[in-house]
Amino acid sequence: MLAQASVDLDSLPLEEQVTLLKASLIAAQKAAAENLDAAQRARAEMVNYRRRTDEERIANSKYANSRLIANVLPVLEELELGVRHAEGQQQDPSAEANGSLLEGIKLIQRKLTGVLESEGVRVIEAVGLMFNPLEHEAVGTEESATVEPGYITQIVRPGFRLHDRVISPVQVMVAKAPAKEQE
Repeated sequence: MLAQASVDLDSLPLEEQVTLLKASLIAAQKAAAENLDAAQRARAEMVNYRRRTDEERIANSKYANSRLIANVLPVLEELELGVRHAEGQQQDPSAEANGSLLEGIKLIQRKLTGVLESEGVRVIEAVGLMFNPLEHEAVGTEESATVEPGYITQIVRPGFRLHDRVISPVQVMVAKAPAKEQE
């Protein structure tokens, strides 16, 4: 508005010049406020974008090793089965020579468990808890007079969580009500 009026501004009476300049100033202030608002919004969007990408990067790094851990967990489970089997064989007199081998396997098992725990892996608890399909995989049911139906009676295969994500569900047996005896 001022650009058009600047040519004619000198020819206008002083009062009209002041009115025209005030209107031009108000328009310029409004445009400046809009530009400032747009700049502040753009800055806020950039800050939010950086925060989101930082959170995503942290989450990605937190779970980056989940595939490796999922591949290592069966090895740990097999070590545990081997230890249990070897401990069951301890009554055999010829098994005494294998005692140091068993201790070595137990040491490896403890170290592997420690490494996994340091990476955020935790065993999912199950026995005595209500069945939760997000953490548990029912492989069967069993009648129980002592455990309420829907509660877990035993673990068939352990399950694991990496931080707050289930990477392998715990396989369990779930209690059901005993069948009514027919007379």
